[in-house]
Amino acid sequence: MGVTTRPWIVDDDLWALIDPLLPPWPERSPGPRPVPDRLCLQGILYVLHQDIAWQLLPPELGFGSGQTCWRRLDRWQQTGVFHQLHRILLAKLNSAGELDWSRACLDGPRPREKGGAATGPSSVDRRKTGSKHHLICDGKGTPLKVLTTAANVNDITQTLALVDGIPPVAGRPGHPRRRPGALLGDEGYDSRAVRCELRKRRIVPVISRKGAPNIQGLGKLRYVVEQTFALLHQFKRLAVRWERRPELHDTFLSLACSLICWRRLKRNHS
Repeated sequence: MGVTTRPWIVDDDLWALIDPLLPPWPERSPGPRPVPDRLCLQGILYVLHQDIAWQLLPPELGFGSGQTCWRRLDRWQQTGVFHQLHRILLAKLNSAGELDWSRACLDGPRPREKGGAATGPSSVDRRKTGSKHHLICDGKGTPLKVLTTAANVNDITQTLALVDGIPPVAGRPGHPRRRPGALLGDEGYDSRAVRCELRKRRIVPVISRKGAPNIQGLGKLRYVVEQTFALLHQFKRLAVRWERRPELHDTFLSLACSLICWRRLKRNHS
């Protein structure tokens, strides 16, 4: 799905990947005929891009009501549709040689306001609660895994969860890949225990040490993770967390990661 004036429109190629992942609708379900899945998905994408309340979803666009789209999102979340889509697109990028496994970068930006579960005191304003995202991407900035935690959770505690959360990525001969050659991080990830655990996983830690000069050239290599965060937060629904249920927010995150992967795949094949 390329960047257009209507980015919530699902093109045929992307729909061909998503449609087989959706759970079938009961043939004899009571009530009126349900809104088609493709239109509901476009309504969900509209909310993801525009960050409007579900009840304000424009009915004239044919997406059905906001409640219909929300229920469909909840149903798809339960079956992990967008987590599966993210893995499929990572495999396609890997098959095309578009993933850089030589290194991975991780970071956690400033807290996002609002939220429900998985929230904590904001490091910016302790009177408010919020959430924050933790991201690991490959050497080219392709998102591999994103986690949501309370705003007061230390970045370093999520290092191994991010590394171990990278899904097995197929697309190349041999076993699916899920470990980068090296992990790049700033001094906020400096920990002897974490370094030892990374080495056990055959990952070289390239992490700045507190109180020591920064590793030369590390900032330039890690810049891709900042770019990826900027891409994620272009989806306005992710810039501020409104979903009180963390699993729905994480579903939006997986959908956004999938769209970033899809755009890169389309760009490289155009």
